[in-house]
Amino acid sequence: MRRLVISLLYFLYVLNLGAQNPIVPPGVYIADPSAHVWEDGKIYVYGSTDESTDYYCSYRLDVLVSDDLVQWELIPNIFSSKGKDDKVAYNDTYLYAPDCQYKNGKYYLYYCQPDGNTAEGVAIGESPIGSFTEGKKMELNGVEQIDPAVFIDDDGQAYYIWGQFTAKMAKLKPNMTEIDKSTITENVVTENKHFFHEGGYVVKRNGIYYFVYAHMGRGGRPTCIGYATSTSPMGPYKYGGVIIDNNYSDPAAWNNHGSIVEFKNKWYVFYHRPTHGSVMMRKACIEPITFNVDGSINEVEMTTQGIGGPMNPLDKMDAARACLLYGNVRIEANAADNEVLTKIQNGDAAAYKYFDFNTKTKTITIRVAPGKNPGKIDIALDNTWSPSIGTVDVPGNGDGKTWIDLSVDVSDIKGVHALWLKFSGEEEELFEVDSFIFTE
Repeated sequence: MRRLVISLLYFLYVLNLGAQNPIVPPGVYIADPSAHVWEDGKIYVYGSTDESTDYYCSYRLDVLVSDDLVQWELIPNIFSSKGKDDKVAYNDTYLYAPDCQYKNGKYYLYYCQPDGNTAEGVAIGESPIGSFTEGKKMELNGVEQIDPAVFIDDDGQAYYIWGQFTAKMAKLKPNMTEIDKSTITENVVTENKHFFHEGGYVVKRNGIYYFVYAHMGRGGRPTCIGYATSTSPMGPYKYGGVIIDNNYSDPAAWNNHGSIVEFKNKWYVFYHRPTHGSVMMRKACIEPITFNVDGSINEVEMTTQGIGGPMNPLDKMDAARACLLYGNVRIEANAADNEVLTKIQNGDAAAYKYFDFNTKTKTITIRVAPGKNPGKIDIALDNTWSPSIGTVDVPGNGDGKTWIDLSVDVSDIKGVHALWLKFSGEEEELFEVDSFIFTE
């Protein structure tokens, strides 16, 4: 089992302005991001906290906070289901994907657990980061499934969303802690009609209700975030399409879960990417999204730049910020505060989107830890099949732990490009990659 623990004290994480994704620091794994803008004008991202490759999530919930989408405060353990700060007296079970809503001057934290008898609960706080009261079980009329979300319409009516394979909705009573069981609606969106898997989330824009969810219409895995639209909060919903797909973010990519939100007059999708060659250890990411005149959402790709625009190649790039991974290569933590590309085999590749080569670059320097066998790193632009603009030869006979810098001159580059690192070697146990940088 691999388990990583972060400090119980919050800390400020300042992203490299040219590299936005992931939005969590190395060694921290927050999945299922549910984003909200509260009364203070800041954006709050509530999510599951992964800590192991052996099981999903953990016994605590963390939150990310920002007022500009660049500097993020990570505030751990705002709510716990076990241990010293246990707020769930009725069980000791992991906390899965949460959501939060604000009404009547209070914040309502909705959480879920893999428990067939007490799947979902709610706690109340005076601030968006707590402290929160002891959790109370949500009575769901026997439909004990995961992934709660709450939407409040313009008229003040709150709606509760939950479920797997088929989405359920019900009106919340004014106390925000109980559903009106007479309003429970099954099959709001379904696997058959909408490719729905789990992770429902509802927002409203220009009179259109958007039901956002984990979408499993590509390859039978819920790697996408999809959406459906309606003119009524409880449907009927018409299938809309895919917003983003996290396939190829890790060799074991399985699920996605996220939200869309308007922040300072622009819209964004929050989603996660897995790491460690695992369906767990997921990291929250963000991309800007756009709408068409008819309200449909344009699908976006995963990028390294996120909201920041094309990146400066003269800034150091952490290799773990790759947005696409082909082959066996994956991102893993090699220390509590650092992540690298590892398990590299012949034919693997990693992509970084996008760099703006508006200055003349002559050399790339790549920090590697040589393994038992020698190999090569070819640098290419735009596609894996593009010709190499430079090749780094990595020696063998290494221990995979000792880091060295290797440089090579590259062809003259102009314009905005994706950068690919293409790995080769005749044997396994090649090398690890920590970072790279271009110089003039």
